Amino acid sequence: MRPEPHDEPQSQHPTVVIATMRRRHLRGVLQIEQQVYPRPWTFGLFLSELGQRSTRLYLVARVGHRVVGYLGMLRSIDDGHITTIAVDPGWQRRGIASRLLAVSARAAATRGCRNLTLEVRVSNLGAQALYRRFGFVPAGMRKGYYPENGEDAMVMWATDVDEPAYARRLGDIEADIGGLTVIEGDWI
Repeated sequence: MRPEPHDEPQSQHPTVVIATMRRRHLRGVLQIEQQVYPRPWTFGLFLSELGQRSTRLYLVARVGHRVVGYLGMLRSIDDGHITTIAVDPGWQRRGIASRLLAVSARAAATRGCRNLTLEVRVSNLGAQALYRRFGFVPAGMRKGYYPENGEDAMVMWATDVDEPAYARRLGDIEADIGGLTVIEGDWI
């Protein structure tokens, strides 16, 4: 039996393809979703989100044919709200989330967004550090936001993502990731 790709030795800096999430990606997305979230989204929920292309952007990160991460964003007027982001546990700490955030931030700016926002568990210090690197700052709390355990969510905002200074920040982050990021399609 051939080992799963995440069980094989991997380059610390793989070539990662970022593409628009399609229905064909949902099997891989749902496998990750079930591993990382206590209340995973369903196939139907993802399918509904994918059907709202005018206000949603859903991306997958692939290494070879394997989906190793994904991100979803909702656009509302001039704000982009990151609704979900996850990386396969076997592929974490390889810049997958950073690549997804960088590409989605650029896409948000080209779609007229001036700001980005998200919620993160107060206990998830690693994610908070990642978001701070992207210029997100705490802006408030949502008490009892996570229903499975009543944990609070920290609301974080990154402002002026459409400005040249933010584009330079993204360029610096991308330069630090290592490896190659390939954008599939012309949607950005």
